Amino acid sequence: MDIYTAIAIPILVSTLWLFTAYLSRSSPPNFTNKRICLLVAHPDDEAMFFSPTLIALTSLDTGNHVKILCLSNGNADGLGKAREKELMASAEILGLRSSGDVLVLDSPDFIDGMDTRWDGEKIAEVLRQAFGGQVSSKKREGDGDVPRATIDVLVTFDRYGVSGHPNHVALYHGAKAWLDGLMKGKTGWRCPVELHTLTSTSILRKYISFLDAPMTMLFGFIGGLKASGREDRAGGRRQALFVSDMGQWRQGQKAMTTAHQSQMRWFRWGWITFGRYMVVNDLKRQNIG
Repeated sequence: MDIYTAIAIPILVSTLWLFTAYLSRSSPPNFTNKRICLLVAHPDDEAMFFSPTLIALTSLDTGNHVKILCLSNGNADGLGKAREKELMASAEILGLRSSGDVLVLDSPDFIDGMDTRWDGEKIAEVLRQAFGGQVSSKKREGDGDVPRATIDVLVTFDRYGVSGHPNHVALYHGAKAWLDGLMKGKTGWRCPVELHTLTSTSILRKYISFLDAPMTMLFGFIGGLKASGREDRAGGRRQALFVSDMGQWRQGQKAMTTAHQSQMRWFRWGWITFGRYMVVNDLKRQNIG
């Protein structure tokens, strides 16, 4: 390899990264002036999997108010209380207004562990208590009561949980159960909460960092063509793509290395360096009801 090639390669790589980050910002989904909750299973999920989403949605120009609901304090190694504090610190690094926008549960119903199966209905009940399932008194003849909630958007893992962790997978089923229950018997009304889930990928794509962004864009474009405009009639785009630039990638890494110090084992350095989810998040809006 000659010196010109050695110089050109990092320039081209950096340009591609910045270009895909720019493209993802130039056609943003309709996430402005929203009340948004990120639902996660463990402290560090928000940084290891959702940092591009959090950084984008907490940007001041969006007008969003973002909260995090974490269903366990990650006490599998007896570090639960320390990890709660780490999550609070990480959330502020990633753009949340304050640690008061983070709620961490410590419940026997949600024990951290690969061998622990969480009940989706119990998760739905937590969401019901946190964000409501109440109905308003305003009625439309033949359609029942108007469904109401205190958030506009719920973001969580998809049915595969990205890593396959059963606690992650349970969040998807619990979120669906809550919203399906909210809309039960409410024909004629649109669900007041949009559910957006983080797309799981193959093991290869998980470790190609920002290089996965063009592939994700291509898949999204093909999916959009197949949908043939049904997104617009259903109330907005079904796909959302967030690509962090280099500074935002470092911000996500800082949330891990500075805040989640108890979790920085040797293999996590590989994840925060090469992991696709540290740079690229693509969310899919789920059908409810």
